[in-house]
Amino acid sequence: MPSLELKVPPVAVMLLVALLMWLVSLITPVIALTFFVRLFIGTMFAAVGIAVALAGVTSFMRANTTVNPTTPNSASSLVDSGIYRFTRNPMYLGLLSMLLGWAVFLASPLTLIGALVFVVYMNRFQIKPEESALLNVFGTAFLQYQAKVRRWL
Repeated sequence: MPSLELKVPPVAVMLLVALLMWLVSLITPVIALTFFVRLFIGTMFAAVGIAVALAGVTSFMRANTTVNPTTPNSASSLVDSGIYRFTRNPMYLGLLSMLLGWAVFLASPLTLIGALVFVVYMNRFQIKPEESALLNVFGTAFLQYQAKVRRWL
């Protein structure tokens, strides 16, 4: 389905998955955790996710390159410093962490499937096409970076 490649903004994918996770939580068993425990742990995951995603955006802005996930071929520089020393996709990792926080808050184990769906979708329809575009733009430098830094963590 190449028609989905680089077409749906990752934040929209995350929000759609979050909605589906909420719907799943309405019809599946939940773990007996107090509201405040769920809120605290869920908020911690979300806060880490926001920090990681913002670190990625900040690194791109400092490098004066595009943060638009639908046009990776317009990247003007290969960012491999800051948080990009640890993950090639901190913005997507941040969104995943937010989804994990949402799953904790919902307290329904089956909602974790939503996080898995997000990873599978992002790998297939966002990250792989991005990596192809970045390989075309940056060539060997991107291959070396790819060999050195993991896709997620």
